[in-house]
Formats: sequence, C-alpha cells, structure tokens
Amino acid sequence: MSFNPASFINRSVSAIPPSGIRKFFDIAAEMKDAISLGVGEPDFVTPWHIRNEGIYSLEKGKTHYTSNAGLKELRLAVASYLKRRFNLNYDGLSQVLITVGGSEAIDLFLRTVLNPGDEVLIPEPSFVCYKPITALAGGVPVTIKTKAENKFKLTPQELKKAITPKTKVLVLPYPSNPTGGIMEKADLEALVPVIKEANLMVISDEIYGELTYGKKHISIASLEGMAERTVLVSGFSKAYAMTGWRLGYACGHPDIIKAMTKVHQYAIMSAPTTAQYAAVSALEKGDNDIEYMCSEYNKRRNLIVSRFNAMGLECFEPEGAFYAFPSIKATGLSSEEFVEKLLYSKKVAVVPGNAFGESGEGFIRCSYAYSVENISRALDRIEEFLNDNKLLK
Repeated sequence: MSFNPASFINRSVSAIPPSGIRKFFDIAAEMKDAISLGVGEPDFVTPWHIRNEGIYSLEKGKTHYTSNAGLKELRLAVASYLKRRFNLNYDGLSQVLITVGGSEAIDLFLRTVLNPGDEVLIPEPSFVCYKPITALAGGVPVTIKTKAENKFKLTPQELKKAITPKTKVLVLPYPSNPTGGIMEKADLEALVPVIKEANLMVISDEIYGELTYGKKHISIASLEGMAERTVLVSGFSKAYAMTGWRLGYACGHPDIIKAMTKVHQYAIMSAPTTAQYAAVSALEKGDNDIEYMCSEYNKRRNLIVSRFNAMGLECFEPEGAFYAFPSIKATGLSSEEFVEKLLYSKKVAVVPGNAFGESGEGFIRCSYAYSVENISRALDRIEEFLNDNKLLK
C-alpha cells in the first residue's frame, strides 16, 4: 500500500480555504510595475524610540523567556494605556495576557471557551480569521450579514435573529476590516440587553481602535456589566506600525485570562522578548506617533473615497481602520472578476469583497496604508480600467 500523507490531514484543516487576501497580492508581487492596495500593513516604519528600545534590550542581553503571561512592566503598561486612552479598568497582573499578535489572542480565547458544537456569531464582511479559527476550535461559525445602508454596523435586530440555544460567543470586529465601519456608543448600548439576555461572551477585536476619524473609539467593555463578559483583543501592528514584531494582548476577567494563559503556555510559551521591551516604549511614549500616522491616513482616506465616488464606484465613507470598500455592483462584474481583470489589464492588486464573506460580494477592499503617490497612481489605473471596458454608463 502506498503512503498518502494528505490522508492524515485533519478534516477541519482540509476544509479551510486559503486566505483570499493573499491570492492576488502574490500574483502582483511577480508583476513588473504592479501597484498593490491589497495588504493591510502600514507603510510607516516602526518609530525610532520603539526600535531603539528593542535594540537596547538585545545589547543588554535580555534574550531569555519572559513569564508566560508576558513582561510584568508591559502588562502594567497595557492596563495604564487602556485606562488613559479608552477609560477601561484592568488589573495588569491578573487581567492582561501578552500574545503573539492579536490573532493568537483570538485563537486562545476561542479554544478556551468553546466546546464542540458551540456557535460563534460573526458579523460580515469581516477579517478572514474568525471563521477558520472557530472551526479549528470545534465551534460552529454563524455569520450575520451587515449592510452598507447601515454603515456596516451590527444592529440588535440582526443579532437577536441569529441567536440560537447553541450560541455562546459574539465577535465584535470594530473598527472593521474590510469596511472601515465603526460602532458608536449608542450602537453598542443597543446590543447589550440582547447579549445579556442570551448570556453570551463577547470577543471585541479592537486592533484598529486608535485609527478612527472624527469619532473616538468606544469599547463595549466600558459599558455597564460588559467588562466581565468581554475579552478585548488588540495589539501593536496597526497603531504603531509594528506588524513584523508580532505582538498583541488580551484583556478580560481573571478566570478567562488564567485559562487562556494555560493554553498559551503549552502552545507558545511566551511572546517574543525583544518585541515586549519595545512595546513598553510604544505604549508609554507613542501617543504622538499615533496622532501623526492617523492624520496621514485621514488625508489618504479623503483622497481615495472622493476619487472612487467621482469615477462612479459608490464608496461608503470609512470611519475607522485604513480601508475603503467601494461597491463595484454597477459594473456587472463579480468581485473576483473585477479584481482579476483589473490586475491583469492594469497591474493593480485589490482584494475581492467576497474574501471577507458572502455579504462582501459586489465590493472590493482597497487599503490606503500606502503612499499618496501609489494610491493616486492606482486610482488612475482603476479609472482607466472602467473607461476602457465601458463598465459604467
């Protein structure tokens, strides 16, 4: 009998599709003169004071494991930062866990709380990791389609309709990747009675919480009675341009954080030591960096939204993150058709909206975490693509 390694692969892993974000970016990477608006990574370099702290930690020989939960000074700095910036109250020693990026924090939480068959509610369009991680943890992902006419907010009516006796967790992915939608305080307050009545836990992915335009981010954990049933997930990649440092954190009730730390202990041991020392400087001295980068993103946001609307692709005005999510329904093409034709004819890479769930069909995601020059050149080529193919009347 011949040996077939593929037959050993877990069925859940085999069923997971590859990320729709990377597909067209990888093709564009092999193209000469291609422009990508595909990847959600800041074009800024990590600020010097953060890099210097990492370098200094290496020079001092701080290269050993930290505690499983993370450096004490970093956990205390996270708690202080969240209090100062978002009026959240966490004990740094018992309610904060340092993780390898925000994605690990999401994975740890779902593996910690889900039993086989438990349902997880996921508003869509949303980041690609929630459904696969839920499935790998033995849970059942249940999507809730949000609508452009509601600014892609989750409404209490939509939430209530999706709840069943098996529902255990609600994912709140705001500010949203890919839409740029946010949830304001009143929007969150409307969800609270539904969440409490159904006795749900919430995982609030707030990785873009510092990147909002005109309206300050509000965490559902700050609302009455929600701190104990919410695990807040965030990190350093977006606000501090630290994507390659791979560092995030989770905050929540001590019992949940203790259990998550147990899983983290066996799976990961501890987050990268150098990154943790650098992150202390980010939290304590990085407010001006955030303000500068957010201001630059806002200029790019105004450019990309106005250009899309001017060329006839209706574009919802994002109020957070650094993505535009224009509708391409008027062209008559599917999201994948539009993206593929654009890439091969004009060498511009964007992401099809259906990569973020079925409700993303008819849209494309364009990151504006790129230079104004690259964004402008890409937009010129997109407009040429529309005109050359007479896609809009």
